[in-house]
Amino acid sequence: MPAAERAQRRFTIAVVGLGGIGGGAAGSLAAAGRHDVTACVRRAVGSFTLDRQSGVVEAPLAVLAAPEQAKPVDWVLLCTKAHQTQAAAPWLQRLCTPATHVAVLQNGIDHIERVAPLAGGATVVPVLVYYNGERLAPDHVRIRRAGPNDVVVADDDAGRAFAQLLDGTELHVLLSKEFATLAWRKLLINAVANPITALTLQRQAVLRRPDVEALCGAILDEAVAAARADGVPLAADEVARTLATLRTFSPAFGTSMYFDRLAGRSLEVEALTGAIVAVAERHGIAAPFNRALLSLLRAINDAPADGASPD
Repeated sequence: MPAAERAQRRFTIAVVGLGGIGGGAAGSLAAAGRHDVTACVRRAVGSFTLDRQSGVVEAPLAVLAAPEQAKPVDWVLLCTKAHQTQAAAPWLQRLCTPATHVAVLQNGIDHIERVAPLAGGATVVPVLVYYNGERLAPDHVRIRRAGPNDVVVADDDAGRAFAQLLDGTELHVLLSKEFATLAWRKLLINAVANPITALTLQRQAVLRRPDVEALCGAILDEAVAAARADGVPLAADEVARTLATLRTFSPAFGTSMYFDRLAGRSLEVEALTGAIVAVAERHGIAAPFNRALLSLLRAINDAPADGASPD
């Protein structure tokens, strides 16, 4: 389809997962009014409220609460946590055809490998998310900008199609020829911000402590070594750059892992710290700090349920 025709067409969009990231994406698209947006959730919600930089909006979202209700769509935005991908398979089976695009708004570095086997021949589009999304209630999400770009996609046909999908929303899309490098840079940020906020039960203000920042540097040294061994081009001062980026984030920001721990939900361990340790092991690189984090985070996930409501 020509780019101009694609840009003008009204698409059907299903957003799987209505947490901070999914709610931000679904609400932004619905508020723009250019496409037909449906949220795929486990519990139905009524009206949906989105807090964004320009103010609070009520977004007109259609809602499906069971995969059996779903029909194929033009676009799926998969916004579950990476470790919940398999649980989203029934949705993908009903929503996807080979003509569908699946934008994967998840953490980690293996978006296509994780999702393609479940997507029925659909085109999988990896997306890096930078906006900070916080679910205030099942039908209420607040998003805040964490930098000049809200999402990043590869500068290819699929990435450009996703960028056009977001035209008219307040989400800024960056097209990049260096997606693999940027994916690792996002992973580096997550490799320290998520585990440390979750383990300390503090928002990102904790990262400003000199002793914690020194720990972050050691964690990042190991991760950068693993990425370079895997052939990913990173800057000579990559650790310093990552720490500098973290300092630009508001101390009031939480992280997805922090919010999940507060809510008693499983932590997204394997796609973040687990991915770094796996790459390090593959290349015979010692990564004691990341291994220690991985053990602690897995221990939290393996703890008996405390009665918190899962979602």
